[in-house]
Amino acid sequence: MKPSPFDYAAPATVAEAVALLADGDREAKVLAGGQSLVPMLSMRLARPEVLVDITRIAGLARCAVGGEGELRIGAAARQSAVAADPVVRRGWPLLATAIDRIGHPQIRQRGTVCGSLAHHDPAAELPAVAIALDASFVLAGPSGTRTVPAAEFFVATFQTALADDELLTEVVFPAQPPGRGWAFEELARRHGDFATIGVGVVLDRAADSVAGARVVFCGAGPVPVRLLPAEAAFTGTALDADDLAAAARVVHSQLEPAGDVHASAEYRREAAAHLLTRATTIAWERTR
Repeated sequence: MKPSPFDYAAPATVAEAVALLADGDREAKVLAGGQSLVPMLSMRLARPEVLVDITRIAGLARCAVGGEGELRIGAAARQSAVAADPVVRRGWPLLATAIDRIGHPQIRQRGTVCGSLAHHDPAAELPAVAIALDASFVLAGPSGTRTVPAAEFFVATFQTALADDELLTEVVFPAQPPGRGWAFEELARRHGDFATIGVGVVLDRAADSVAGARVVFCGAGPVPVRLLPAEAAFTGTALDADDLAAAARVVHSQLEPAGDVHASAEYRREAAAHLLTRATTIAWERTR
């Protein structure tokens, strides 16, 4: 199929891009990597009247550490460039690992980190990682900028807190404490497919016990699912086999994934319990 006719704009500044998005006379869509938007255009699932190409705006392709040690990723930063950055792989390895799981190299070469987050497919890896790492989103609109925490950014399937007249200019990942353990595990039918179910785990250690934990699933609901009871089952424990089994029971009793043509809800729940056990074991080993 072919897209519906549209106009093309390549603003030079964020202000110009926001003005185009705020034009109430025409529906506009942001174009960065296009890995989600272009297929939607081709299938006419999206029919914008104007595409706003933000890749020529200076500074939006940045991936740099800020003054407080936080990682700041601009809206035009390619997934492959972020994952290959040695600073990211050293300081935010969970993010780099999750990006490595996205599609195929050709997709990561064009796709952007912010684009995947703004698109918000709940089966995608990056929304879950954003919550696991307590990221925040900087949104620019006609009234100025605002910052939204990851826990409030994802609203429903393909829906976020981003308004139609706002541009996601960057995502910010706070500095990670030394010694933090991490792991990302997912199940997919084939390499490069969206995850049937996936989980990101972050563990902090104090002596021989878990001082803090984050457990976030993708593919388990309309938004990334942070499973607080599983985190509580780990915290304060030495993370032995009984503790892992207790967390698996929490998954079975409280995770409520949907079933579809790819997998039943029961299959996803069973796989989620196994992935959580594996990811937690790996994360715990990385705290040593």
